[in-house]
Amino acid sequence: MSKRALVKYLSELKKKELEEQLIDLYHRFPAVKEYYDFVFNPKEDKMVQEAKIKISNEYFPLKRKRPKARRSVAQKFIKHFIKLGVDPHLIGDLMLYNLEVAQSFSEEKNVPDSFYKSMGNSFNELVQYISLNALLSDYKDRIVACYLFATERQWPNREDFSRSLDIID
Repeated sequence: MSKRALVKYLSELKKKELEEQLIDLYHRFPAVKEYYDFVFNPKEDKMVQEAKIKISNEYFPLKRKRPKARRSVAQKFIKHFIKLGVDPHLIGDLMLYNLEVAQSFSEEKNVPDSFYKSMGNSFNELVQYISLNALLSDYKDRIVACYLFATERQWPNREDFSRSLDIID
């Protein structure tokens, strides 16, 4: 169904029918329920804190012995928060937190080259997001710290970190 056809269909419905359809969608689809719950009661700070806990649990697990260290967990939260419309400041903080935890993990464990590549991608996405949302003044120190961490520890892709910073300049 095209957007035009949907608009036409919705305009033909009576108010009561439209309300019933929205309530039905709310009960049927968890994504719709989550969206309306967020719109009417945005607990952004709580959502970001829960995401941070899950991200740190990926690298430093509390219940299992071995860390999974999956970047995809953080990426899923970040994309979801962007879609919901969470404050860009909180999303930037979450992106940096993910990178900082991963860097701490890399000091303690022997990580494969794919880990470095993945963190380089995260850093690039972070710098682009911070730049697009004009948040550099708030996060400059933490971004530089992540960059210095990669260069001082001789990460194999430290040039990628440097190229990412060129976006800001």
